[in-house]
Amino acid sequence: MTHYDLLIIGTGSGNSLPGPEFDDLSIALVEKGLFGGTCLNAGCIPTKMFTYTAEIANTPARAPKYGVSETLDCVDWPAIRDRVFGRIDPIAAGGEEYRKVHEDNRNLTVYQGIGRFTGPKSMVVATADGDREITADRIVIAAGSRPAFPAVAGLAESNPLTSDSVMRMERLPGSMIIIGSGFIGAEMAHIFSSLGVDVTLIARSPVLLRHHDRDIADAYTQIASGRYRVKLRFSTGRVERRDGRVFVSGRVGDAKETLEADELLVATGRIPNSDTLDVAAAGIGTHPDGRVMVDDYQRVLDPQGEVMDGIFALGDISSDWQLKHVANKEAKTVRHNLLHPDAMKATDHRFVPHAVFGDPQIAAVGMTEAEAQLKGLDIIVARQEYAGIAYGWAMEDTTGFAKIIADRETTEILGAHIMGPHAPTLIQLLIQAMSTGQTVRDIVDTQYWIHPAMPELIENALLQITG
Repeated sequence: MTHYDLLIIGTGSGNSLPGPEFDDLSIALVEKGLFGGTCLNAGCIPTKMFTYTAEIANTPARAPKYGVSETLDCVDWPAIRDRVFGRIDPIAAGGEEYRKVHEDNRNLTVYQGIGRFTGPKSMVVATADGDREITADRIVIAAGSRPAFPAVAGLAESNPLTSDSVMRMERLPGSMIIIGSGFIGAEMAHIFSSLGVDVTLIARSPVLLRHHDRDIADAYTQIASGRYRVKLRFSTGRVERRDGRVFVSGRVGDAKETLEADELLVATGRIPNSDTLDVAAAGIGTHPDGRVMVDDYQRVLDPQGEVMDGIFALGDISSDWQLKHVANKEAKTVRHNLLHPDAMKATDHRFVPHAVFGDPQIAAVGMTEAEAQLKGLDIIVARQEYAGIAYGWAMEDTTGFAKIIADRETTEILGAHIMGPHAPTLIQLLIQAMSTGQTVRDIVDTQYWIHPAMPELIENALLQITG
């Protein structure tokens, strides 16, 4: 058994913790897979590289409206795939090598294997060289999440693809069924339909992206339904693979239906890896969905909600926001609190933005209109179409819009929702205003807005609120 001052589990955002300030500590770093976590290897970064490729693949179909004739002559899947992972895999390998051999990490030991708690501050790691028992004074749990599988008969046996595996396929299938209508499903449907795959997206709900503002969800569902096959209110009952094809049987109301395709992608969300760590053996509390319980300071709680001394958690394993920018923010909190235990800081989760890099793009922050109404707030809602601004004319965009929800009296920005080109970039101004306490009145008339640039979309929406 080897004892350490600090044990870090996971090399996603957890890998950002060790630095010069920790040189006087002995550190153990446990990783069961690729260095860099979900974001680098199977999430944010590769998916955005693929969605940008999908945008390029889509341009010929849209070119005629601008008086230009283009053709899509070839989709070279191995070249597309290898461009992405030819860049990402060396980064993951380089991060691993740095932690293992660089002199900056003389005080750090890497354990590659699956770790399981055996007590509050003890763990066994199953490595290629056998089990290793380690203990530590302080622990940071940053072990992330993995794809979720719904309870559908035959699903596991059908060997479906997940977001962890679909981007590394050997060849592009002719057809694909996607189960899941959240952001993963939306992005993957955009990617593969743009590359010529016959995509069918299955949704249990009446709309895609059902957790978004209803105006956004309704509009996106209509647009998506015109670009690939969308099956709404589809209750999946059984999955079967035979003769090289996959068959998905289910119901839409009382009507039975069976869909078939070359491949099946399960995109029904992700679940925290708390069970694989056996956190219960450490006396760690979990929520019903498996998330490790933490307080505002990222300190781990026991099942009774009491703080467990010296144990922290961050990212997907503890946060209901499965977003890299949230994990990074929480890692900064943990880092500060490890270094300054007598002056701890809390993580500010008030204005967490999120984006969907589908087609069109979507970005959101704060309340939906329905949430604001449910709280009984007196609100004013502004909606500005891309088609109503000069740059929107240039893009010939007829479906995009920005929607801003504000307090009627104070003009405090309560929520913002944008669907259209560069939505994740455009919303940043509103995220900044909300985070710094600026109201609509504070920002709409106190700065120049470049004409005829895209931020006029935001300006014109704000002007509807101030009159």
